[in-house]
Amino acid sequence: MPGKAPERIETARLVLRRPRLPDAASMFARYAGDPEVTRYLGWGTHHSVQDTRAFIDFCDQEWSRWPAGPYMIETRADATLIGGTGLGFETRKQATTGYVLARDAWGQGYATEALIAMRDLAFRLGVDRLYALCHPEHTASWRVLEKGGFVREGLLRGYAEFPNLEPGRKRDVLCYSTVFSR
Repeated sequence: MPGKAPERIETARLVLRRPRLPDAASMFARYAGDPEVTRYLGWGTHHSVQDTRAFIDFCDQEWSRWPAGPYMIETRADATLIGGTGLGFETRKQATTGYVLARDAWGQGYATEALIAMRDLAFRLGVDRLYALCHPEHTASWRVLEKGGFVREGLLRGYAEFPNLEPGRKRDVLCYSTVFSR
């Protein structure tokens, strides 16, 4: 059975690394506290750096329990924090992934690059099925998933809450996945 993921991964233009508590202020300022960035996400916009610190505590718990967890996304060129990604394990064989990018990083191919890195990592860790959920109106995100080799499985009706759109209301989501044959 494969072991732990590296806490740092490099791609052509990015460095993906495990978040640490000192990162909280920059994560909050760059993307976690931005309502426009978090609009279509399944977690609420952070209202303070304390919310982001709580998220980093959650990251540590995921990393201690599973082979991997959340990663921050930085540019290789100058180490600018541009977003986050990661793997969320449900079992050793099934995980979910996603991504969030600061506004000034949109439209530059960073999400696709980070997604492919997570897809490749999931394969190396022995995951059989990796999936991602996407709001049906978030066309940029589902295009990223398709560019990353994910296949649309279908629409899950009334499946997930998007707390930044309508708190407390379950909405439809698109489900994309990739299945690894070994």
